[in-house]
Amino acid sequence: MIRSMTAFGSARLDSDAGSVSAEIRSVNNRFLDLNLRIPEDLRFAESRVRNLIGRHALRGKIELKLSFAAVDHEALRPIDGEAVRALAEQLQWARRFIPDLPAPALAELPREGVMRRDLDPDVWLPLCEQACTQALEEFSAARQREGARLAQTMLAMADEISTIVARVDVALPTLVEQHQERVAQRLREALEAISPEGFAAISGPELTARIAQEASLFGLRVDVAEELTRLRSHLQELHQILSGTHTSSPRGGSGKRLDFLFQEMNREANTLGSKAAALSVTQAAIDLKLLIEQMREQAQNIE
Repeated sequence: MIRSMTAFGSARLDSDAGSVSAEIRSVNNRFLDLNLRIPEDLRFAESRVRNLIGRHALRGKIELKLSFAAVDHEALRPIDGEAVRALAEQLQWARRFIPDLPAPALAELPREGVMRRDLDPDVWLPLCEQACTQALEEFSAARQREGARLAQTMLAMADEISTIVARVDVALPTLVEQHQERVAQRLREALEAISPEGFAAISGPELTARIAQEASLFGLRVDVAEELTRLRSHLQELHQILSGTHTSSPRGGSGKRLDFLFQEMNREANTLGSKAAALSVTQAAIDLKLLIEQMREQAQNIE
């Protein structure tokens, strides 16, 4: 399945202990580059988070932000009476110098006991995992949707390439024949200019055979049937990759395989242009190179 390397996903998980929020976003990159923004209080979840991301992505520059909000149990503890009386005495003494000094609010009064402020991994680690899993599911779905869109765009370009290849293929026999005729005519004119009297010593069939041989050799240089065949083969491979039916393609390897395939297609288009014996073939080679480059740019975002 074709997946894009550009996507976003988020999730929030609430519990009695508090809430955990996870946000994940990514852009294209040649390798897997993880940037985890995790609070120190949740640092114990870093290893699990890395493993989770590794199951969902093999390439891309990925940033994951994890945050939490713990339930404040401080306000639920009983007020410390002794501490409040001591605070009242201090407040009464201070008002001798600052008469309008306000009294503390109820939430600011000292409470009994000392609460442990460290987060319990047994409670918060599952919360982190569940929040990250939900965010990654949304993230993966977005990658698949964007990947499907990219695949459709490239398939449309592949159809244009197929049309150009078919057009050149149909015109190729006529182009080769016309080129051979032009070469033969130039050979006759060159021989006549160099040694008009020399034709008397050469028989007609022999001269014709030599001209035909030279014209055939030049014709082979402009015959691009092999290049067109390879382009059609590459297009077939492209359809298999983009449709997800390529059995030998490893998970996450579609982007790299496409990049190599477009290099080969571009090589054939260059050869087609160098062998062009007509303006129409030259224009076809230019159009092919433009379409291949556009597909290559699209493929940069595929995992």
